Order: sequence, then C-alpha cells, then structure tokens
Amino acid sequence: MRRLLAVVLCVVLSVGVAVSETGYKVIYDGGSLTDVKTGSDLHLCIEGKQVRFVKGGKEIANVPASAITEVSYGQDVHRRVGTAVAVGVFTLGLGALTALSKSKKHFVGLTWANGDEKGGLAMQCDKNEYRGILAGLEGVSGKKAVDSEAMTVKN
Repeated sequence: MRRLLAVVLCVVLSVGVAVSETGYKVIYDGGSLTDVKTGSDLHLCIEGKQVRFVKGGKEIANVPASAITEVSYGQDVHRRVGTAVAVGVFTLGLGALTALSKSKKHFVGLTWANGDEKGGLAMQCDKNEYRGILAGLEGVSGKKAVDSEAMTVKN
C-alpha cells in the first residue's frame, strides 16, 4: 500500500511541476509594459493564438498572435574586464586570459498593434533557449525574425 501511495504521489507531483514549467524564463529589458521594471524576471508563454507574459503568477500582458507586427533578435557582445580584474588579483596569467574572453547576451524584440493599442518590448533570453523562443514567435505570428544588426546603418 505504501509503495502504491508513493508512486501516485510521485506522478501527481511531477505532472504538477511539468504544468507549471511551461514557457520560457526571460528578463525584461525595456518597452511599453508600464507595470514592469527593467531587469525583472518574466515568464513567456507562447500559445497557439497568443503570447502571454507572466510575472509572479500574474498575467502582465496578453498579445494576440495576429497582432504581432515584428519579431527581431540581436546580441550584445562584450569583454569580461571586471571578471579579469578580479581574477588577476589572485593570478595574473588567468586574469589576462579572462580579459580575452567574450560574453554574449541574446535579445529578442517583439512589437504589436492590436487596434489602437500598440506596444513592444525587448527581452533577454537564455543562450540555450533564444532559438526556441524565436521559432515559437515566428510560428504563431507568421512573421520572420529580423536580425537587428542588419537594420542598423553603418558608414
């Protein structure tokens, strides 16, 4: 009887965790969401006909897939100078090697127009998930993601 109860509890708990973990964890980098501060953790849920942003279990924004006008992506690449200085205090060789390494942050942008309501936002995504987020947004919106580096004018 105990084993049966243990198996049932394990199945119920694992299903509950799987249901609560649908979607992607992103960091809000700015945009038209007035109730959210830059740097806040959000949960992005890409569903069949809508894209939802949730913070702390409360829905912050709900964008119909048909209202999405553009999906964009880009990267921020920078050297790890601060880390190199900190490591260099202890070992000079490792500090120099760390200064040569680069760090990338992956950003996805989304704009929408739903009647008179227009908006947009930029979000920082995990390096292992940003391709999945782009594919999901392209799939529900029917819009091809645009590389933000290709949009800038270079002289």
